[in-house]
Amino acid sequence: MNEVIKKYEMSKIISDNIKNFALSLLEKNTKILEIAEKIEDKIKEMGGKPAFPVNISINENAAHYTPDIDDSTTLKEGDLVKIDFGVHVDGYICDRAFSVIIGNEKNDLIEASEKAVENALKAIKPGIKVCEISEIIENTVNEFNLKPIYNLSGHGLERFIPHAEPTIPNCKNNIQYEIKEGQAIAIEVFTTNGIGFVKESSQELIYKYERERPLRLWEARKILEKSKNEFMGLPFAKRWVKDIAGGIKLDLALKQLVEAGSLRSYPVLKEESGALVAQTEETIIVK
Repeated sequence: MNEVIKKYEMSKIISDNIKNFALSLLEKNTKILEIAEKIEDKIKEMGGKPAFPVNISINENAAHYTPDIDDSTTLKEGDLVKIDFGVHVDGYICDRAFSVIIGNEKNDLIEASEKAVENALKAIKPGIKVCEISEIIENTVNEFNLKPIYNLSGHGLERFIPHAEPTIPNCKNNIQYEIKEGQAIAIEVFTTNGIGFVKESSQELIYKYERERPLRLWEARKILEKSKNEFMGLPFAKRWVKDIAGGIKLDLALKQLVEAGSLRSYPVLKEESGALVAQTEETIIVK
């Protein structure tokens, strides 16, 4: 257990440095592809590995946007930008996220998400129920006259599994699951001035290994092999497999893999009413 804790602590130390590094990159007119690749390279340089592709979700995009191959999107003045990144050491993950407004100070959306995470972390101890944590989160967000995203949640973390039990909704519920000593928990709060729900878009940029299946395309077989052996079953970006195929061939291979059930895709999530979304996330080992 001591070795496991050490690896979690190393992931946390690296993630602290990465957060500061990421903040230094968030300037107007910077390409988000450049930002994501610099963060992912820095994680490796510091002795960790990305637990999933860096998510850079802007304004109404809530989650699962990682830059595409040759993505030309740049940051604009006033953009509400969410950076969601994970660091793992030997599979032990620290999952973090923060929000900024380009060229401006924090707004209530960001402050509400940060305060809700802070209050939830203060309350977490062995034996606390998920429903109690969720109530703290929703009550805190409501104090700012804002809404949490009702269909997004915090979660447990296990070795090579970035989303494990328990699920911790951002809204009140009756989940009686009790948090246990030694668990890794990610408190992840999304806030909005919209209706409080996200929906899947048609854009898919992140994938994850699921299972072996017979596959027709050679490119599909190579992507599946890489997702299992090199990425260790963790989520990966479309741009991470561009060395295997490009253009239409890559799109066809990924489509075949998803349809066969070999890969799971993660569509970009947008706030249903098109409203702004902020996000804060911190990982804790329950003691």
